[in-house]
Amino acid sequence: MLFVSLLFIPLVTLPIVLAQLPLPNPPYTPPDPDQGTQPSNASSPNSQWSTLLGNLLYFYDEQRSGKLPSNDRVPWRNDSALDDGSDIGLDLSGGYYDAGDYVKYTFPLSFTLMSICWGALDAGQGYEAANQTAYLDDMLRWGLDWLIKAHPSPNTLFVQVGDGNLDNAYWGGDRSIPSPRPSYQINDTSPGTDAAAQASAAFAACSSLYSNRTLSASSSALTLANDSYASTLHSHARNLYTFATNATGGMQTYQTAVPQSADAYASSGYSDELAIAALFLASADSGSNASAYYSDAVSWYFSGNLEQQLVAGDETVFNWDSKTPGIAVLAAQLAAANPDIVSGSNATLKVWQSAVEGYFDAIVNGTGRSHLTQGGLLIFPGDSDEASLNPALNVAMLMTRYASANLTSSQAMHDRYMDFAQRQLDYALGKNPMSVPYVVGTHPNSPHNPHSALATGYAPPDNASLSAPDDLDTDPPQEAYVLYGGVVGGPAPDDRFWDLRSDWVQNEVALDYTAPLLTLAAQALARGAGDPYYTQVEAGAYDAVRPGGWPCDAAIQTGCKHTGLSKGGKIAVGVVVGLVGLAIVGLGGYWVWRARRNGRY
Repeated sequence: MLFVSLLFIPLVTLPIVLAQLPLPNPPYTPPDPDQGTQPSNASSPNSQWSTLLGNLLYFYDEQRSGKLPSNDRVPWRNDSALDDGSDIGLDLSGGYYDAGDYVKYTFPLSFTLMSICWGALDAGQGYEAANQTAYLDDMLRWGLDWLIKAHPSPNTLFVQVGDGNLDNAYWGGDRSIPSPRPSYQINDTSPGTDAAAQASAAFAACSSLYSNRTLSASSSALTLANDSYASTLHSHARNLYTFATNATGGMQTYQTAVPQSADAYASSGYSDELAIAALFLASADSGSNASAYYSDAVSWYFSGNLEQQLVAGDETVFNWDSKTPGIAVLAAQLAAANPDIVSGSNATLKVWQSAVEGYFDAIVNGTGRSHLTQGGLLIFPGDSDEASLNPALNVAMLMTRYASANLTSSQAMHDRYMDFAQRQLDYALGKNPMSVPYVVGTHPNSPHNPHSALATGYAPPDNASLSAPDDLDTDPPQEAYVLYGGVVGGPAPDDRFWDLRSDWVQNEVALDYTAPLLTLAAQALARGAGDPYYTQVEAGAYDAVRPGGWPCDAAIQTGCKHTGLSKGGKIAVGVVVGLVGLAIVGLGGYWVWRARRNGRY
């Protein structure tokens, strides 16, 4: 088939490299949210952006699974899920809990790691300025080391640990996570092309980072370089790409092999994962190998008709399921920084510029399917329904990356993209009708009730048959712990935000929700931006505009007008009634959460 996909690289079985950067002493810990109202007074580096970057990285410490290190910074977290993998005789402890519960999913984790490593390749100097490089290293290794465990042989990748149904019936702390926690794998005869390719992309992107590579002349190398670790990551990346392209079982979405993952993270295809994996492998390699990977990426892109996903009216989002907008931006970066890689290919820099700028222009000019809310948030109908901030922040991240790399066709275009991206960033950080910075623990107006079993502090009774309170929003009245740095789903399409713990649509946190804001904060520090917008937001302003009544979304239908539920809503209510009985229909918001995110956001 393709040249590169025929390569076989023996899997590196060396022990995980532990020579990471020493962590600061005393450690960074998040300040009181009240400090978010204080201007930085033009400090350099900007102290408010530095704090935000530190808080966002701290969020990943809060989401850790496994045996916590002796220098763990989160005093309320405990060792947990230490027996993960015991059902198949492997150690799969560690890694990160995906969102507000305790299941570990490889597909969105791989996307998150890829996104963060890509951001550090672009704006590593932001981490250096904030003195957060060691914590970036620590965060990445906690995820990558687990991903290495999850890839124990060339053609095996574990894609989920935990029973979604069992876990979804539990709402409590990390000391009593229910078991069993089964391990689900894809392999040579039951493959998952998308999951294998996405994990390859994560390993390759992070290998480039640890190899001290950069993607543009404006980027500078980080101090976390580690050739041994980079080599280990590169080996896993190449093996997973070979697995994705040459499995005996052919090519298929991973939920075909592991249907248990479909409710939470069903993939819509695999051409985009193959293309972005090949591009990151090209960035991590050199010479003829890099050119061959680039050629592979071009083939996957055009054979999968991915270019159509960037056309006005059909434009897709960039998220854990859809990588196409990122493919074109990354390809443009590679073509500009390493012209030898694209030598002889028809997919030149101009081809990628045309694709990227057509996509961005449709968004900025409002000529595509996306639109702005009255308050100014970018919305993609369907994709923004269950996490409104995430598509907007990912677009802002891609626009900033493209413009900052000086890839735009004109200065006017550069300025338009940077302005649009800044407006999306400002919205997320408090310049919105609710006066809410949508990052937990950053400002007095930040969300106080993130949908997180970890942080809530609820302890189910020992004899409870249903391990959740009757009312998630009032039991306990106040969350026990502040989930610093967690980016919540975001407001409704009319800009209203209720800050309800039971509303997983608006208030759940997730690994991939925080990732784009982390890169945007690093980019802001790298270019010496002024204060984040939340320093201008008056404390208590949210209380004055907090909406009454209830939201109307996939988690809570109480606020829906009497025009009938959607088909999905009717199915969800029917499941609740059939399985649990009429007596707990009032818990519909909680139980519908358990079928969350079964499509793109």
